[in-house]
Amino acid sequence: MAHASDGHVLEFKLPDLGEGLTEAEIVRWLVEVGDVVAVDQPVVEVETAKAMVEVPCPYGGVVTARFGEEGTELPVGAPLVTVAVGGGGAAADGPARGSGTDAGAAGTPVTGTP
Repeated sequence: MAHASDGHVLEFKLPDLGEGLTEAEIVRWLVEVGDVVAVDQPVVEVETAKAMVEVPCPYGGVVTARFGEEGTELPVGAPLVTVAVGGGGAAADGPARGSGTDAGAAGTPVTGTP
């Protein structure tokens, strides 16, 4: 049933960093392709005309691509990373925990009944 959301890839774009800034330079990548990221985990450090900022990704999953190299200037709205959500690492953890909990819960009442 979860097959409909398996392999879902989302693109995360450079967000508006405020103060009328329209671009930022990639200073340092904090993740590699293949890394598992959590929701709100910083994925890249960028420098704007006003500050150095770590940019958190709003998605959790596996990084499938990075866009731009260190030293590259990107406009707001340009792709930063793509993240596979739902079917990769995040979904694998969810059902495994649920199955373990269900098995334990089902086993407890049966053992207590005899």
